[in-house]
Amino acid sequence: MTPLKAVVGAGVLLAATGCGAADMTKQSSPFANAQGAKTVTLSVQSWVGAQANVAVAQYLLEHELGYRVDTVQVDEVPAWDALSQGRVDAILEDWGHPDQVQRYVKDKKLIQPGGDLGVTGHIGWFVPTYFAKKHPDITNWKNLDKYADQFKTAESGGKGQLLDGSPSYVTNDKALVKNLNLDYQVVFAGSEAAQITQMKQFAKQKKPFLSYWYTPQWLTKQVPMTEVKLPKYKEGCDADPKKITCAYPTTPLQKYLNTDFAKHGGEAAQLLKNFKWTTSDQNEVSLLIADKKLKPEAAAKKWVETHESTWKSWLPKK
Repeated sequence: MTPLKAVVGAGVLLAATGCGAADMTKQSSPFANAQGAKTVTLSVQSWVGAQANVAVAQYLLEHELGYRVDTVQVDEVPAWDALSQGRVDAILEDWGHPDQVQRYVKDKKLIQPGGDLGVTGHIGWFVPTYFAKKHPDITNWKNLDKYADQFKTAESGGKGQLLDGSPSYVTNDKALVKNLNLDYQVVFAGSEAAQITQMKQFAKQKKPFLSYWYTPQWLTKQVPMTEVKLPKYKEGCDADPKKITCAYPTTPLQKYLNTDFAKHGGEAAQLLKNFKWTTSDQNEVSLLIADKKLKPEAAAKKWVETHESTWKSWLPKK
């Protein structure tokens, strides 16, 4: 999961059990760019919302259009490299990578925009709402140090803990803590799943916590959270990651396709371009995968069976 600047068929769709980095030189799909084969390869990111997109797209490609689908898990920036090389055909949820857009879309033209996913993403710092109700001034970042002692953990080195997820996520948090002169230490849980586990444990005990988090995300229905307002985001305020002092932007999430696939991928490419759903749709599938423990294919099937009016419009016109 990244801020705007920076940051199951033939394959295995990895559920929210970890965000381990993948080396595309070792994990490229055997089906990507297969000449004459009715196959498609999708890049699947490690957070469950992105997995929900892939699960539904894969289900429709296989069951409605008869494709063989492979999925490959790879971190965000390497996924762009893989997409440019045709090792994967599509990324279905990008949180904004202007450097990669400039290089691969505008300059080299190896990647094409695949359209709006329909979901708007936002990253920020959050505390549980039960804590914010007791201490309403916590919602202003200037008051964070006042509560630093309450956010200390064994891992935070005597400072307040700011809980992040996977080290592979590109975040501004370390720079923000330093530049805003806050008495906090960024601690990585290791993955989205591990971060969720920790937040659930804190919530069960009604303990305070401060966490890097994002919306949409299904957990907020179970653990209501309130955002801590950082200095207002303005265009260009995050241009230098080392000097950043502003909040994360709100990001309309985008899809990207390999240029050759976009032009010659037939019905598969058209379906992926047409794929557009709501935050509610994504959260519904995410909840089934991460909380109800359904396999991604089963979660996708359940959603597809009850939302025909939505996905029918994605199918290529005959």
